[in-house]
Amino acid sequence: MNVLVTGGAGFIGSHIAEGLLEEGHTVTVLDVMDPYYDTGIKERNVELCRELGDERFEFVNGSITDEELVRDIIASRDIDYIYHQAAQAGVRTSVENPKKPHEINTTGLLNLLQAAADHGVERFVNASSSSVYGEMEYLPYDEDHQNVPQSPYGVTKLAAEHYCRVWTDVYDLPTVSLRYFTVYGPRMRPNMAITNFTSRCLNGKPPVIYGDGQQTRDFTYIDDIVGANLTLLETDAADGEAMNIGSTGNITIEELAEHIIDETGADVGLEYNDAKEADARHTHADVSKANELIGYEPSTSIREGVSQFVDWYRDNREWYEPLVLNS
Repeated sequence: MNVLVTGGAGFIGSHIAEGLLEEGHTVTVLDVMDPYYDTGIKERNVELCRELGDERFEFVNGSITDEELVRDIIASRDIDYIYHQAAQAGVRTSVENPKKPHEINTTGLLNLLQAAADHGVERFVNASSSSVYGEMEYLPYDEDHQNVPQSPYGVTKLAAEHYCRVWTDVYDLPTVSLRYFTVYGPRMRPNMAITNFTSRCLNGKPPVIYGDGQQTRDFTYIDDIVGANLTLLETDAADGEAMNIGSTGNITIEELAEHIIDETGADVGLEYNDAKEADARHTHADVSKANELIGYEPSTSIREGVSQFVDWYRDNREWYEPLVLNS
């Protein structure tokens, strides 16, 4: 099968590309290599895929906002499936510059959907986010929870879900949107809390918590995310649907930092700073819909996953560690 992975040089996209290559598929990655974080990490991701896939792997340096390029890739490579992971990420970043996520996450998505429909793509899998929920009414979030995004990023992700549904209903393009809940694991973005806490601890500095530390997150290990995506190669269930892809539970940020201190053996305490604008207070996924439709069952708890990540970090510290740690 010929598969296009947009954003495939990034954290989640590269792991999905690896999973596809391991199953014998031909993979094209489209990524603009935006220096939103260290592009050296992205380059390493591409090389890992190239080594794994050899002639079954191709990397194209370009943007989903380039409509002509998108159409050429889908048509010339006879793409069967699209895993759309490309996005301008970052809730806080979107507050500072709302136009960029709109251009990439909305206009870029439309370029892909239209080209996919025109060329008879079999399925379009869209990476969505728990940010579509916004203000909490109850936990865990199920898919019937209100959607009131609190950031421009969340708005673009909710709009993308609706566009996907419409392209299924109106243009007969099978689509599925997976609402990821804070994904982590090897090669994750270095500006995320787990990486930042681990970096600081291994360098003898205390983790910095924004807010009181009692905010909670549903952290989802990358292997569970990849598993959910690859399952969609095997079933035509869930067309036009959006579903949560979360973990086995949630944890307070304070507990997370303390667990990382324990795992690293650092002799440090905790530091606190002002809460960040637009950050959700709590997230926690009800994954019963995904379980019913695609058999999704998260397998890695946050404590198990963090332990695995710290071990991986130690082994890859030389090339992966962020160049600048927060003061």
